[in-house]
Amino acid sequence: MASDDLLARLPRPWDPDAFLVAFDDWTRSRGLALYPAQEEAVLELVLDRHLVLSTPTGTGKSLVAVAAHAAAIAQGRRSFYTAPLKALVSEKFFDLVAVFGADNVGMVTGDSSVNPDAPIVCCTAEILANLALRRGADAGVESVVMDEFHYYADPERGWAWQVPLLTLPGARFVLMSATLGDVTSLAADLERRTGREVARVTGVERPVPLHYRYEVTPVQELVEGLLADGLAPVYIVHFSQAAAVERAQALASVRVASREQRDAIAEAVGGFRFSTGFGQTLGRLVRSGIGVHHAGMLPRYRRLVEQLAQQGMLRVVCGTDTLGVGINVPIRTVLLTGLTKFDGTRMRQLTAREFHQVAGRAGRAGFDTAGEVVALAPEHEIDNARAAAKAGDDPKAKRKLVKKRAPDGFVSWGPASFERLIAAEPEPLASSMRVTAAMLLQLLSRPGADAPAAEAGSAFRIVRELLGDNHEPAGRRAALARRAIALYRTLRTAGVVEQLGGGFDGTARVRLTVELQADFALNQPLSPFALAALELLDPADPGYALDAVSVIEATLDDPRPVLSQQEFRARGEAVAAMKAEGVEYEQRMELLEEVGWPRPLAELLEQAYETFASTQPWIRDFELRPKSVVRDLYERAMTFTEYVGFYQLGRSEGLVLRYLSDAYRAARQTIPDEAKTEELRDLVEWLGELVRQVDSSLLDEWSALVDPARAPEPDAPVVPPPPPDVTTNRRAFLVLVRNELWRRVQLAALQRDDELVALDPDAAWPDALDDYYADHDAIGTGASARSAARLVIRESAERWQVRQIVEDPAGDHDWGIDAEVDLAASRTEGVAVLRVAGLRRLD
Repeated sequence: MASDDLLARLPRPWDPDAFLVAFDDWTRSRGLALYPAQEEAVLELVLDRHLVLSTPTGTGKSLVAVAAHAAAIAQGRRSFYTAPLKALVSEKFFDLVAVFGADNVGMVTGDSSVNPDAPIVCCTAEILANLALRRGADAGVESVVMDEFHYYADPERGWAWQVPLLTLPGARFVLMSATLGDVTSLAADLERRTGREVARVTGVERPVPLHYRYEVTPVQELVEGLLADGLAPVYIVHFSQAAAVERAQALASVRVASREQRDAIAEAVGGFRFSTGFGQTLGRLVRSGIGVHHAGMLPRYRRLVEQLAQQGMLRVVCGTDTLGVGINVPIRTVLLTGLTKFDGTRMRQLTAREFHQVAGRAGRAGFDTAGEVVALAPEHEIDNARAAAKAGDDPKAKRKLVKKRAPDGFVSWGPASFERLIAAEPEPLASSMRVTAAMLLQLLSRPGADAPAAEAGSAFRIVRELLGDNHEPAGRRAALARRAIALYRTLRTAGVVEQLGGGFDGTARVRLTVELQADFALNQPLSPFALAALELLDPADPGYALDAVSVIEATLDDPRPVLSQQEFRARGEAVAAMKAEGVEYEQRMELLEEVGWPRPLAELLEQAYETFASTQPWIRDFELRPKSVVRDLYERAMTFTEYVGFYQLGRSEGLVLRYLSDAYRAARQTIPDEAKTEELRDLVEWLGELVRQVDSSLLDEWSALVDPARAPEPDAPVVPPPPPDVTTNRRAFLVLVRNELWRRVQLAALQRDDELVALDPDAAWPDALDDYYADHDAIGTGASARSAARLVIRESAERWQVRQIVEDPAGDHDWGIDAEVDLAASRTEGVAVLRVAGLRRLD
């Protein structure tokens, strides 16, 4: 079916009845028949009403969204699709390209902008909210599909779902989620603002009904029973990544898959690259018919599990409740290991919305006649029940029973909790409106915002209407107004805005004195600060390249698992050092409070931040976060796998890679070419190549956005293509070579003979070090010691001869490490393969 087939069927000029016929014909041509709820929703769209679509998972909300975009195109309107996650936006972008063609679909997520002027634009909710703030009714947004609309209640991000409803009176909205709850007041407010009717399609029967049961049975026994009853695939839901992995490993002893099924899996994954650590664990599990799926995994591992599950090869998948945010895994049975979760602050029972988001994934339309939702009793209750059953009616055995108690701090649940969640409607959506300096600046940048306060387009009037007439209760609206006044005074003091006479009697005028960049506040809002901070660095300084990386890292979100492990390791090393120095316990504990993860340039950056904020106070909406992850990885001269192992981040390696990918893109997009030294260019290229070699899907997807023809096929093979030849990017490969040599320099400086011998058994390291230290007292490891000037290379077609000159205290540079780089082996292994001859005195 051609991508423009639907477009060719659309009636031009617009004819509602003809559109209904055309859309129905198109769906039937794809082997689909609209459910009654879908028919009702499409009819409401044709009648040009707003639509609140709150139907269970599996009732085809995505097809209704396609109808909304098609109707908009047929009427010459521009439509937007929003979602909470960049990954979902990207997925929908490719789906819509397949339907409407690449020319008609664009995407903006902040770090990616593709065909942004297309008639259909996929974007994150914040992108649309900022566009609405800056342009209001003149934004050219005529139709909006807001997916996962329950994020409206998110305390941090909910404002982005509310702002378009308040500021785009001419747009037609489609608000979609399986768990909206009562939206009566929200629908009434939308109708009041826009003068357009709001249709609600809710309370629809699932095409695949759900069966619920509560079990007081050990997991292994229960899973065996579900498999025997033909209720696979089973998704076992945990509320921590560690628990999901541990459960999968515990189930490895269960015969989940038959011999034939295991052989089929082995054939499907035969050429898949499983790295050391978690990769090898996952490889063993999937070959047994068991998958693991959570946000901390590498994208290629999650994709592998999804593909094997889609092909019916995995009968059990252990994962987290991220299942509820659009994961593409077919499921017959959802097995909840608990009805409580830690929300970052405390343990609590699941909300009705959280429960229904996860439970709703059970049952596959077109495959299953019903879905199963099973909740497990708490583990200690299962153990007590089993012990009681074993004692039977024996009075003596009953008296000897010692019941297990719940762990300290345990939040209990039981059959009553389960029944309550099943019956409960999702909680009403609570407004999460807020106001920031960045929002005020967007409003002030509107054309005509400097008109007198009494006029409709004036900044004063716009802000007053936004903060005085939103979905917050009266008390909160007053608090938002006070916050806006305080921010306005800050902006005036900084000279960012000026008041052109008049007062609040309707005569006041306000003017923005700076011009906002086109992508202001959309992505990496600290990028303007980063540009200013880079000017404080000296490109001639040997440490300039790494300092530039530290500036970029300070603008990125914190990868908390990495920083926690860095702090843990730093504190352990500090304790050992203080013990060796005889520091008393109480003093050690006091000094430990000052030990955290590394924060390079923290003092310089924080001072620069304050200076920048004095003239650009909006920057205070965004926190500066000095840290060292890219820099730490580079300075330790480690591979990705070594770094993950060093900090014991196996369960979070996907998060680590996403951070490195974000850092690479931020460096590429933020650092101007004139600020890039050769060493900095090498470092950035190395970072990109490192990400590609570990899992090319992150950057491949980014590249595919620019050229949708390169998008991955939905039925792409389970085994992805190998990463590109590591030697083709000379800059990046050169850094890999230097890192391998630098690792030897670091170990030699610490006189760690055993580790050097383990790396290079034939290099006679102990004798060479004895000879070196007879000549010199130390080996330098500063920035100058690592500079490109210390590396000598002689290149040939298949091998490089390289020498790392060692920096000695006298500056004689009369010692070096000689090695040969095997290019053929490097291409095969995806890393720099060196054969080190050893440390020797130079002639």
